[in-house]
Formats: sequence, C-alpha cells, structure tokens
Amino acid sequence: MAIAENESKILHFAGESRIMNTPHAIRQTDFTFEGQTGFYRGKVRDVYYFGDLMAMVATDRISAFDVILPRAIPDKGRVLNIIAARNLEATRDVVPNWVIDTPDPNVTIGYRCEPFAVEMVVRGYLAGHAWREYRSGKRTLCGVPLPDGLKENDPLPHPIITPTTKAKTGHDQDISRDEILAQGIVSERDYVRLEDYTLRLFQRGTELAARRGLILVDTKYEFGTYKGEIRLIDEVHTPDSSRYFYADGYRERQEKGEPQRQLSKEFVRQWLIENGFQGKEGQTVPEMTDEVVERIAARYRELYEQVLGEPLPEIDTRGILDRIERNIVNSIKSVNLEARI
Repeated sequence: MAIAENESKILHFAGESRIMNTPHAIRQTDFTFEGQTGFYRGKVRDVYYFGDLMAMVATDRISAFDVILPRAIPDKGRVLNIIAARNLEATRDVVPNWVIDTPDPNVTIGYRCEPFAVEMVVRGYLAGHAWREYRSGKRTLCGVPLPDGLKENDPLPHPIITPTTKAKTGHDQDISRDEILAQGIVSERDYVRLEDYTLRLFQRGTELAARRGLILVDTKYEFGTYKGEIRLIDEVHTPDSSRYFYADGYRERQEKGEPQRQLSKEFVRQWLIENGFQGKEGQTVPEMTDEVVERIAARYRELYEQVLGEPLPEIDTRGILDRIERNIVNSIKSVNLEARI
C-alpha cells in the first residue's frame, strides 16, 4: 500500500473522535502476535518481527544524550511517526525506503532491513554537537576541516557529512570516512552511494523545510539493505532526528548574536544541561515533574503543526494499546495476503 494512501488513513483515523481525555503516554508495549518471529525494544520504539517484515511502534518514550528519560511524553510517538511517514513518501524518489504501510498513528509496517553500522549525519550549519566541538577549539570534525572565525549557528561553506557509529547501547561515537573504510565497517562502493543519497536527501529536506518557513540545520539518515538493495530506514526529517531554525529573522538574529528560534529536540537537551545532566557517568537525570512533561508535550505538538502546517488531531486515548494491537494484526494480514496474490 502506498504511503500517500496511508497518510490520509492516519489523519482520518486520528480525527475520528474529537474526545480528548487525559493524555495517555505509551511507555511501552508488550504484545504477542501470531506469526511473530522476534522482538526488539529500542530507546524509543518497540519493534515486532514477522519474518522479512517488521512492525515498528513509536512509543512516547523520550531519550537525550543516548539515555532514556524516566517519563514518557504524551503524543510524542504519533507526532514523530506521522511526520516520518510524510517525509519518507516525499523522498521515495531519491532513495527506496523500508515502509510498506502506516496503519496507525503510532505504527509503521515495513521490510526488515539489515542496517549499516553507521549513521550518516549531515550538517549545513554550525550548531549543537558540532558547535560544542568547535567552541572547544577543534577545527576538524569526523575528518572534515572547518574554517576559523565561525559563530554558533553560522552556515557552513557547504553541507558536510559527519558520521557516527551506531551503538546498540551507550553513546554513538564520531567517526571519519577514512576510519569507516579502514575498519571495513562499510565497503567503499556502498559508502560512496550512502554519501550521495545523504547529500541528495539533505537537499530535498532543505527544500521541504523552506516551504514551511524553516531552515534544515542538520539531520541524520540511517540506511540498510533488503535483498541487496540499499534502503532508507528509520525516521526521516523529524524534530527528533533533525534540527530546524525558523527562517524568518534568522539573518538578523545572527548579526545581533542572538539565539536562533529552533524546532528540534534541542530544548530537551538544554533543559537537561541546565540541570546538570549530559549523560555522563555519575550524573542523575533531573526530576521530570508533571509541568515539565506537559511543557515538552506542548512543544512536540507545536513541532507537528509547524512542520506539517496543520494542528495535531485530537484523539480518544481510551483503549489506545488495543487499537495499536488491532491495527498491527490487520496490516500484517493484509501485507501477507497481497504478497501471496
């Protein structure tokens, strides 16, 4: 089933009820399906395997500095899942992706790809981690030289790729192109293709962002292979995997040395940093009060509206896990039936 069809189904489903109960955050799922062949719980997603297929549930868990925070954020999962579905469809002509169906606001069904052990981080501006490294005096990031004289949030001379290792636990680590090839993490033939896909995707993401009055500052892409073909996997151009600035007033704020207005998860990282936590050994996550949780949830709803240009539909949160389970079962049956026809 095409994603273009799925999107309308997502939004129709999400808007079927206008009843808004007390927001219910999905901390985790614990389903057991007929025909299930495996399960994996990631930082923020629960993944159910069905042979060559997988059902990825976008929970409301939230992570920062590669640490899962103690409280889930209402609506976060469906915000990211719907944004990812839109962007995966909008980039399908650039590179094939893993998605087959999006049967639920919190669920994506797709091919089980073999992931490459690197994440392709691409940066058009000096922000976030890159700025923190630059500010410390480094002028080379992942083997890529950076010019002197840049300020935080300045545009780079051209987009650069700064890969990281894909850690199953703990922190991802910066790595250079030469190190990836020398260690045989990715073959040179495949890596050249990943670089090409990455830069083309970033260009498309930049164009899509501009239509919404945004600047795509940096983002990450993950790739895998399915039956020998490279495919784009995971989420794409979401506020969790990307950093956006508001285009309006960007230049004036840079000239005045003022902070940029951002759309990203950076506000969560900043809150943690201000409260003495950066994921380092011995540090403790600050208390996530109801007020903090609701403030973060409100920002995710704002992100949805700004990125997609429409408000997040209200839903009836009663029986949300039953709904997710039912939609996974129906979608897997439908995909398997279509495969046999």
